[in-house]
Amino acid sequence: MTWSKTYAGAEPQRVNKWLAGEGVCSRREAEDLIAKGQVWIDGERVDDPGRKILPGQRIEVGASQAAPKISAVINKPVGVVSAQPEGDQIPAVRLLTKASLIGKADALPTKTTSLPPLGRLDQDSRGLLLLSEDGVLAKAVIGPESKLDKEYLVRVAGPVTDRKLALLRHGLSLDGRTLKPAKIEQIEPQRLRFTLVEGRNRQIRRMCELVDLDVTDLYRIRIGPLKIGDLPEGKWRALTDAERAAMIRASK
Repeated sequence: MTWSKTYAGAEPQRVNKWLAGEGVCSRREAEDLIAKGQVWIDGERVDDPGRKILPGQRIEVGASQAAPKISAVINKPVGVVSAQPEGDQIPAVRLLTKASLIGKADALPTKTTSLPPLGRLDQDSRGLLLLSEDGVLAKAVIGPESKLDKEYLVRVAGPVTDRKLALLRHGLSLDGRTLKPAKIEQIEPQRLRFTLVEGRNRQIRRMCELVDLDVTDLYRIRIGPLKIGDLPEGKWRALTDAERAAMIRASK
């Protein structure tokens, strides 16, 4: 059931405070409703729990007013490209079939659905890939001010030395620009864990090339608070409302 009302206050007020004052729910419950996409102001979904409602604006609570935006979490296999294919390449969006879906989804993509990747993952790499038509989520993941980090398990060929690890952590440049410091952990003789806060084109492979290491396997396991978990390779699932809210919070 939908509750709606026009805000008649003289000054802007936080949505959660006003809803609590109106007896609709508690402030904490209001934040949960916002995270679930069930609060709208003048037809626009509220995504920021700190959002203020302005005098004369109308709020609606408890119902979605538009078709749900599709956000797909994929375990991308090697050989699949993230975005636009060339020639006979297979785009990741082609994996989003009902047969390969794990769990339930509010909606399935159609031939006209635009689902750009939120972050690069090249054809030779595998693991966590997020496709979404949600502009707010895209800004949180790949916007210039995003603070989300990404985690990768990387297998390399060649001797791994302390000097190479030090350079990988801080001391390399690509395309004439110094890279931001990275967290690099050696977890096996030929296996490294990379945690990056930027996503330059084929960054990890090019970083390794600069220190005479050859990447033989690159597997992304995390984007901010979103983990790949036990999602099978080649399968996908819908991003949950709680995961979406967590990623937006963590990006700030």
